[in-house]
Amino acid sequence: MRFGYSDTCLEHDTGARHPETADRLRAIKRGLAKRHGVEYVDADPATEDAVAAVHDPDYVEEVKQFCESGGGNWDPDTVASDETWDAALQSAGLSQWAAREALDGNAGRQTPFALGRPPGHHAVGDDAMGFCFVNNAAVAAQDVLDDDLAERVAIFDWDVHHGNGTQDIFYDRSDVFYASIHEDGLYPGTGEADEIGDGDGEGTTLNVPLPAGKGDADYLFTIDDLLAPALDRFDPDLLVVSAGFDAHRHDPISRMRVSTEGYALMTDRVRRLADEVDAALCFVLEGGYGLDTLSEGVATVHETFDGREPMDPDDSPDENTEELIAELRSTHGLGSK
Repeated sequence: MRFGYSDTCLEHDTGARHPETADRLRAIKRGLAKRHGVEYVDADPATEDAVAAVHDPDYVEEVKQFCESGGGNWDPDTVASDETWDAALQSAGLSQWAAREALDGNAGRQTPFALGRPPGHHAVGDDAMGFCFVNNAAVAAQDVLDDDLAERVAIFDWDVHHGNGTQDIFYDRSDVFYASIHEDGLYPGTGEADEIGDGDGEGTTLNVPLPAGKGDADYLFTIDDLLAPALDRFDPDLLVVSAGFDAHRHDPISRMRVSTEGYALMTDRVRRLADEVDAALCFVLEGGYGLDTLSEGVATVHETFDGREPMDPDDSPDENTEELIAELRSTHGLGSK
């Protein structure tokens, strides 16, 4: 894989006790140093105009001024320093690079993965929240749509938290499909199954709120039986994975039971789906707050693309997961199995 990375993202200082720290990127790089075939690219930062394409311009200016004046607590969870605005633009720029790189289509290109921070999927159109200031995946999607590099973009969010910001930005749009598998009831409390989009975007939002404790088999069943037919119908030109690794069974702030091998299996499934619908594929880093599990998760994504064959789980999805997926297939007009 090719990884988008910049030291600028290390400068975003959230303080000693905050879970989203620069040590996350340092841990990822240490983990990748043990693997072969890793290449890093330092992309240009996003412009403020690119950010304002998905965020309210007044909000963009407000965040910029907040950081330039020294930062502080935007809210109890979302912390900025005077370097945060540059890091946020850089993180969004790495995501733009990943989307454009994926769509480039030149033979021999490796799948791109943007390793930026602060993360983005909680940032709504006019507010920062949940550690996020700029919605990186949304900036990347809008960028390739505006430049006519793609007509339709799908974003699959496997972070344990619902990406309320990404949903909010594209909720009434027909050219962006947003799908999320997340822990039901966890922050920010959005992403109910009946949130399916509005107006022109009706049917282009797919939420799968799984109860706490679900693991590999439940996630894979959801991808195979729900996400696959939904993506086939939407027919995207680009598939962006909002890749958080906080659904891991050892992550400190969630109660899901995904294993490191589970992330390899999800990566393999997503790669196959992209091939089946003839979509370019890229990854954008979101959450993951156990340093070991985060670094192992990113490394196993790389290893899967590098040829390692993941092993299917021995267990089966829970009956209530099967029932939820059947209900969602019906809600989204995907038929029954």
